[in-house]
Amino acid sequence: MVKYKVTLTKKEREELESIVNKGRHTSQKFRNAYVLLNCDEGEYSEKATNSEISKILKVGMRTIDRIKKRFVEEGFDAVLERKPTSREYEKKADGDFEAHLVALSCSGPPEGFSRWSLRLLADKMVELEIVDSISHETVRTVLKKNDLKPWKVKGWVIPPGSDGEFVANMEKVLDVYKRPYNELNPVVCMDESPKQLIGETRTGTPMGQGKEKRIDYEYARKGTCNIFMVNEPLNGKRRVKITERKTKVDWAILLKEIVDDDYPNAEKITLVMDNFKTHSPGALYETFEPKEAKRIWDKFEFVFTPKHGSWLNMAEIELNVLGSQCLNRRIDNMEEIIAETKAWENHRNNKDAKINWQFTTKDSRIKLKRLYPSILT
Repeated sequence: MVKYKVTLTKKEREELESIVNKGRHTSQKFRNAYVLLNCDEGEYSEKATNSEISKILKVGMRTIDRIKKRFVEEGFDAVLERKPTSREYEKKADGDFEAHLVALSCSGPPEGFSRWSLRLLADKMVELEIVDSISHETVRTVLKKNDLKPWKVKGWVIPPGSDGEFVANMEKVLDVYKRPYNELNPVVCMDESPKQLIGETRTGTPMGQGKEKRIDYEYARKGTCNIFMVNEPLNGKRRVKITERKTKVDWAILLKEIVDDDYPNAEKITLVMDNFKTHSPGALYETFEPKEAKRIWDKFEFVFTPKHGSWLNMAEIELNVLGSQCLNRRIDNMEEIIAETKAWENHRNNKDAKINWQFTTKDSRIKLKRLYPSILT
């Protein structure tokens, strides 16, 4: 077995002692400096054994041997410099390589794959003869540098380009959001979302010290329910209603409750909602007597968000908060969902949690300019 002997000059010891005793250095540089100082067999040293160094620094014996070997074979400076993760990285990951990799990662994946992975990209770069060989870690470093994540796909509602109907409805909603608070004419947002009822098939284990809570991957489907969210952004008030289904009748009954229970003194209620086929005055006449249907309808001003513009509905924000704070778990019956959402609703209403909407028509004409039709001259 080869024994590597470390012998330091007086100048080298002084530099290492400076690293150990003062200044800010990487943990690797400090460790290597400490190992060299204690392995020094020169006239200015008191040599320690590998076992003693290992106990103090909590490093393996093989690590100490590698540091000594590098000192002997590559020199003093090489031990203190951080070794690249890939010796050929600088050569391979030049500008031309990066340009090809970025273009490839933004293209469609190979047949048989839904998206690019690091190893697929590395193999393809070799197949295209851009490099002779490349590690997936080098690919990861380049993608991270360029803020690219080809393996990640985010669902999004994409609005149409250059659509007059879209921008007209969008600007109408934004104008409504500019109105000051008016108790007699509140601006109320309404949205709805399905919720799957899910039950456990096996009993999980509770959280303990140093141990996370665990649930089984297997679960049982117990049906579905519907969540209606009604919120008044400027007043910090919201109401959650759970129903078995999402029908015209369910929606009509909700509107009656908004009029009679939530805003009995309002002269007019401006209701912002998505333009679903169930959201029509006809639903009121299909549910109530004509006189009652007309009474409820006359209380409302309906404002519809444009198609692919549900992000303009502030009730969607509240639904997301409800989902993350309350319903991000397995619940298998409607009674429990009703109780839990009611507790969440009371808590959030007591906190007076309002929504400070900042996006304006002026912003839309700048940031969403591509959605506005061109004016032909």
